[in-house]
Amino acid sequence: MTALDHTSGIRDNHSSPPTRRDFLTVVTGAFGAVGGAFALWPLIDQMNPNPGTPPPETRLVDLVPIAPGQTVTVAWRGQPVFVRHRTSDEIARARNVAVSSLPDPHARNAALPANAPADDANRTLAGRPEWLVVVGLCTHLGCRLQPLHAIEPGSTGEGWFCPCHAARFDLAGRVRGGPARTNLPVPPYRFVATSIIEIGRA
Repeated sequence: MTALDHTSGIRDNHSSPPTRRDFLTVVTGAFGAVGGAFALWPLIDQMNPNPGTPPPETRLVDLVPIAPGQTVTVAWRGQPVFVRHRTSDEIARARNVAVSSLPDPHARNAALPANAPADDANRTLAGRPEWLVVVGLCTHLGCRLQPLHAIEPGSTGEGWFCPCHAARFDLAGRVRGGPARTNLPVPPYRFVATSIIEIGRA
């Protein structure tokens, strides 16, 4: 009896084994699918962001809740940024420091030339000396900084220190001791309202 009984119209339960043609058809289809995926991959991959380029992130910070003498920490591009509301006494002390006494004489301010001096006026925006904005990572090995009064109870809060290697930074974010050799960077920022700053855009 053949695979199909012509007298009854009932198919035999036994199917014929796959042929070479069936095998070649399956293999050709598989290779075609893989080849198509490889051909489309460059188009798909170019839509992904460049991993070497940081995201164009900005951060708005409301300054109203920050009392004089207080620091808040906000996240920007995966980094902690200190926003300090300095008192008039803190500003005066920071401005009385001679640049010649600093380990790093450069401002490290994204809004200024690389060789701008590290006097206090170059660490803040013109006309707004009460607001200090700096990246809160030690410039030695990138450890997160802590307030100085955390290790010196009763101190007047003269700045920040690195708990790993004891680097110290003043209330202008300038290195004053320890293994760190450069000042804390001042990120690009601007006032977009009387009491709101935008970090990430000068």
